[in-house]
This record gives sequence, C-alpha cells and structure tokens, in this order.
Amino acid sequence: MKRIKLTMSQALVKFLDNQYIECDGVESKFVSGIFGIFGHGCVVGVGQALEQGGHNLKFYQGKNEQNMALAAVAYAKQMDRKAIIPCVSSIGPGATNMVTACGCATANRIPLLVLPGDTFACRQPDPVLQQAEFFDNFGRTVTDSFKGVCHYFDRIVRPEQLMTACLNAMRVLTDPADTGAVCLAMPQDVEGEAYDYPEHFLQKRVWHLDRRPATAAQLERAAKLIKESKRPIIVCGGGVRYSGAENELLDFAKQCNIPITETQAGKGLIDWKDELNLGGIGVTGGLAANVIAKDADLIIGVGTRFSDFTTSSKWLFNEQRKVLAINVCPFDAYKMDAQAIVADAKETLLALKDVCATYKTAYSGEIKAAKEEWDKIVDEYYSTELPGGLNQTLALGIINEAMADCDIALGSAGSLPGDMQRLFRSKNSRTYHMEYGYSNMGYEINGALGAKLACPESEVYAFCGDGSFLMGHSELYTAVQEGLKINVCLFDNMGWGCIENLQNSQGTDTFGTVFRARNPVTGMLDGDEIDVDFAKIAEAYGAKGYTVRTSGELKDALEDAKKQSVSCLFDIKVLPKTMTPGFESWWRVGVAEVSESETVAAAWQDMQKHISETFDY
Repeated sequence: MKRIKLTMSQALVKFLDNQYIECDGVESKFVSGIFGIFGHGCVVGVGQALEQGGHNLKFYQGKNEQNMALAAVAYAKQMDRKAIIPCVSSIGPGATNMVTACGCATANRIPLLVLPGDTFACRQPDPVLQQAEFFDNFGRTVTDSFKGVCHYFDRIVRPEQLMTACLNAMRVLTDPADTGAVCLAMPQDVEGEAYDYPEHFLQKRVWHLDRRPATAAQLERAAKLIKESKRPIIVCGGGVRYSGAENELLDFAKQCNIPITETQAGKGLIDWKDELNLGGIGVTGGLAANVIAKDADLIIGVGTRFSDFTTSSKWLFNEQRKVLAINVCPFDAYKMDAQAIVADAKETLLALKDVCATYKTAYSGEIKAAKEEWDKIVDEYYSTELPGGLNQTLALGIINEAMADCDIALGSAGSLPGDMQRLFRSKNSRTYHMEYGYSNMGYEINGALGAKLACPESEVYAFCGDGSFLMGHSELYTAVQEGLKINVCLFDNMGWGCIENLQNSQGTDTFGTVFRARNPVTGMLDGDEIDVDFAKIAEAYGAKGYTVRTSGELKDALEDAKKQSVSCLFDIKVLPKTMTPGFESWWRVGVAEVSESETVAAAWQDMQKHISETFDY
C-alpha cells in the first residue's frame, strides 16, 4: 500500500479537493472552495495547508464566522445540495460563532461542513487563549456545543482519525435523507501532526445520489388513498426541488386535476401562472390555497416536512382529511400520521402517474375561481399606493416587476417572507430562495453572497428588513472584495415590524419592537425616531447606495442599478404596518394565560378555541 506523509490539515485539504458527486449520470465536483477566518486555532494548520498549494480549492476570506457559514448554507441550497463550501475557523468564539449557521443548515436539510479549531489534544499548554474550561469534564470543549445542531459530530484527536471522520462526514453531507450540518472539530496541535496516509484515501472519490424507488406495496397503498379521495391537494415542498421532480409533479397534477400549493421551500418550482398552482399555503400562504385546503379530503405532501407554518399549527386541514407523504426522509414521511412513501419524489410521481392513469378529482370550477380571485388580490397589493409614503407591498411589486427572468430573489426573516410567499411571482424555476426553516435573521445579505457564488450569471436580490441588516451584513464586504454584485433591497420600517404585529395581534401593546431612542422622561425606548442612512453604510463598503422614499425613486434606482458592476443597496423607507395580513390561517404562539390586560386575556381565549380545532400529531 502506497502512503504519503502529510499533516492532518494537508491530508484534509487533499481529501476535500477530490470529492465528487454523481446524480442521474452527471458527475460534478462537490467541494471547489473553502471559507475561512484564520486565528491561532487554524492559521498554522489548515491555513498552512491551503497556502502551500497543490490543490484546486479557492479560498474565500470570510469576515464573520456565522455569516460566512450562512453564505455557505445558501450556496449549497442554490446548488440543490450538490456542492458545498466548507468553513474553517479558529477556536473559541471563532468556532461557536458558527453554531447558529449549523442550526440553520440542519433545520433546512442543507449540507454544511464546519471545521472549527479546538483546544490542544495533548492538553500540555492548557488553558490556551480562548479556551473555556469545564470543571466537571476536562475533555469537554466549547465545540461540544455543535452536537446539538449537527447531524454528525467528530473530534479528531489523532491524525489517523481523519480518515473515518471524513468518510462519515461525506456520508451525511451527500445523503438526501440525513443531510444537515456536520462538524469536524480539530485540536490545533493535531492539525499540524503528521501521519503516513494511504494514497487511496486521497484519490478521487465519487458519491452517488441513487434514487430510491417506491415499492409496489407503497404505490398500491398510495393509489388506493388517492382514488378514494374526491378533493385532494398537493403540498409542494423543498424535496421536490432537490429531487428535480417539478415536471413530474406538474404532469401528475394535470393528469388527475389536483391543485398544487407551495411551501416556502417549494415555491417557484411550478409556474405561478399555471392554472393548478394556487400559491403559498399556511400561515404565510394566500387565500386560494388556504380556502381549498380547508375542504380537502387528502393532503399529498411531496418533499415537505409539514412545518407549523405549512399546516397553520395543524389547524388548517379538516378533521376528516387523510395524509399521504412522499419523502426520502423517514422522519418527515411519517409526520401527521401520514401514509408514508419513503422514496424519491421524482421516481414516485412517475410511478403514481401510471397507477392513477384513470383517476380524476371531483373539482369543477373551484380551482379556477379561487386562483382568479387570488390573482386579483395580488394585483391590487402590487399596484395600490397609500398616502403618506411608500408601502411595503407596492415596493415589493415594483422590484418583482423589474427583475429579469433568471434573477434570484432571496430572503429569510421578518414580514417579507410572508409577503413574498403570498405575492412574489417567480419567473423561473429555482429563482425563489427562501430560508424559512430557521427564519435566520442576518441570513439575507450573507446568503446573497452564497447564491451569487453558485449562480454568478444571475442577478441576486436579497430582501431584508432593517432589523435583519443590523444583525448580519459583513459578507457585503466580501462580495465587494470578490467583485461579485449583489442587490440588497432593505425595507426600513424602523423596527422589527413582523414581531410588533404579532405582539399587537395577541393583545400586547408595542414594547421593545420598534427602534427609538431612550426617552429621558419615561425611561423607555419610546423616544425620537432614529434616522439611519443605510445607503451610506453600503457606500462605505464600496457598494452603490440608493435612498428611496417614493415608488418613482425606487423604479429609477432599480434601473440605474442594472448599469452598475458593484453591489447595490436600496435603502427603502417604507411605511410601518404595510405588509400583508394572514389569509384564513392561524399560528399558535405562547399567549399569556394570566394577564391584567383584557386584550391579552381575549387572545388567550381565542387561542384555546383554535387549539380545540387542531389535531395532535
């Protein structure tokens, strides 16, 4: 057996450089670059290995560990989970900064590989700089915090352990049923230790995404449920995207005349103009999908994890409904007491089309009427200008109209995801990119960098509020550094408007959710408004900034931005509370059972009523 003497870090770099993935006969490189912020826990380990060359990995210099890892999440999502950018950090805060991004990746079923530095395996110089000591367990370090948010965790305390660690990491990262965040913690002394690695470990390795077909028995059970139903609906989830099953889903729906509803992860895969596409479903869904869903007798979930927003906290569907779940992940397939088809979405839909060849639903004109009504509502939101300033839904409509067919719309948190799932009209498949499994504030701008790295030929528009911008925008600087243009649509409503709405809707007066100065009289945060010039912040990074207060200014700015080669930020001053409301939906939150406020007490009573109408599993 031929061997080569390398440090653990050098072997890691060579291993990552030789990982490939194959799906449907198409082979592609799985790792082409690495994000990193160097510190004493990694700069002379992985940093040295990257610097000395002999590999084809492009190094991207992150500016904040959480934010660069969020960019890596967005990259993998935009690449349909067929490519990743691992993230390297030092020990201590550099490592734990990435924990949030790992939670985001795992919640969204997105592969993310983090490589945090760790304390010394030999323990000789302990406690080292940035080491948190745990008195009950000397072997515990802060990187143990990754265990709660990762699908696979390993700490490499000997250089030869790299081999089993890497193979298991790749097993999870390339498994559509078990993917999520993976952490390989690397003690800084071990990063520099050498071992005679077998050459075959470092050679090209191809990981195969083999499609799992549904069994004959599964198809028989599914066909029986479908044929017994009269008013089924399809819930199109993110698994449809990752399976590449949107055409098969549409063909099956058209053959059987089944209306299609969309989750945030499944939105945009089916043309919004299609006669069967009723749009978003659930808490952030629209009227058409939610009205039809209430009377449905069969819910066919395809690649969805049935989150509380999709099901309206399990209140949306009627008591007699049945559930059929097609999902490659057993954990998701068995939710809601569903008849589970644990299989690939594309393969299953192709097979169902054959076994349901003679089946038609009992819908007559209901689908068309619901869709036409909803389209008129969207048109109205997109065209109505309110007095006193620029309203949020009109601004969204103007941007939607200005975007080209291949442009990517990306968002994550606040009120904009609700507006976008309800109103946004994607012009092409895979141009709607919403991280809503974790609702990770601060994802938007950093995610836009990741999406741009994945699709450099497309314009990327990040939709965020002022609250999200303040939480994380460091990789705007990286976009400028890399010469990558991203467009940041910042809706400034001077606060966390979405949460203020939630607060008010549950009977509590506004408190702590708007951005105001401390009032010297009351001592509360209810003083003067704070006027922030976000456009100047962008310009300080080297981007182009626009301040927008009217619809005309927004249109002019969007047109001018198309001529720019640098990143652009639109500081859009919108009227507070001009987002869309809920449409025939309900969301369960923890309302106070005891309160001196009559409005809070009424909200608690309303919650009890809705709970009595939900199902428990």
